[in-house]
Amino acid sequence: MRFVKVALLSIAALCISSSAVAQLPAVKLENRKGETVVTSSLVDGKTPMIISFWAVTCKPCIRELDAINDAMPDWLDEASFRVVAISTDDSRFSAQARAWVEGHGWNDFTVLFDKNQEFMRAMNVSYTPQVFVVDKNGKIVYSHTGYTPGSEQELIDKIKSLK
Repeated sequence: MRFVKVALLSIAALCISSSAVAQLPAVKLENRKGETVVTSSLVDGKTPMIISFWAVTCKPCIRELDAINDAMPDWLDEASFRVVAISTDDSRFSAQARAWVEGHGWNDFTVLFDKNQEFMRAMNVSYTPQVFVVDKNGKIVYSHTGYTPGSEQELIDKIKSLK
């Protein structure tokens, strides 16, 4: 009987901790202009978003963001959404990350820089690329780690299901 109580308490604790992570946390990051942005302010109550954690040294990250960027005009015909690209590069690679964004033409993305990996930790991201789909109210509804060509289609499918 004691084992059952411990197991039930463990499951309850896991459910509570999972629901706490299911909402977008508030962490201060820097945008392209060097201004401070609180991540919870990205939630506008109107538009879902794709949040992608990436780094300049992560080739799959770049391939996935390029694929999203290429598909974005067509996707926007199907659904309204935003893309938020979170650079996890530390201060050594920050300038390179900023140049990378400009060089890849990610002009339609909101790009934020998580130099201390605070947002990365708050979102329990261990590996990049890590991508989340967040609904218009800030609830995380989908996540995947890694990238294989074509897997970006899952993102727009999830966005379209939020209508």
